[in-house]
Amino acid sequence: MTTNEIAALLLNTPASVTDMLKKLSAKELINYQPYKGARLTEQGYKHATFLVRKHRLWKVFLYQSLNIPWEAVQEIAEELEHINSELLIDHLDSFLGFPKFDPHGDPIPNAQGKYTLRAQSLLSDLSPGKQGLIIGVKDQQLSFLQYLDEKGIGIGKTVTTIKHDPYDQSMIISMDQKEINLSGKAAGLIFIKSL
Repeated sequence: MTTNEIAALLLNTPASVTDMLKKLSAKELINYQPYKGARLTEQGYKHATFLVRKHRLWKVFLYQSLNIPWEAVQEIAEELEHINSELLIDHLDSFLGFPKFDPHGDPIPNAQGKYTLRAQSLLSDLSPGKQGLIIGVKDQQLSFLQYLDEKGIGIGKTVTTIKHDPYDQSMIISMDQKEINLSGKAAGLIFIKSL
């Protein structure tokens, strides 16, 4: 990825990104070439994967073991991910039953850094009359998760598409024997597995 692509993705300035890339390169976590971009080194990949693993396992623990709502686990997990004990994380993984996905549907790498991938599509692509199982969300912002909570939409729920509005892409779906109006924007942020 180029510096400008990274800056756009992170909503930051190219100069700030360049400074950080130089620091990561000095720690041998990335290979950085000015004007050409950066790539993770093997050590950088292991470090990044371990960070993702910690973060997502903490989210599962907070949600599953402490019953913290899915809209609140992200911020707390960001604090807990700074604990740097592989032993603790391996025991946490075992305690949780080796989960493959976090409460938002993101894959959790195992101790060897391998992810479990699965076929998924967007709810917005589900044709009328077809069913899907909600398996994840693209957006983990508090406002979006609260929007889904208010509508009773969550991971593990089965939905059936009743109608698509071609003008604004809004949908009417059926779930738990009730009809729900859903904006096209929201439907485009929900991952499903077709049934």
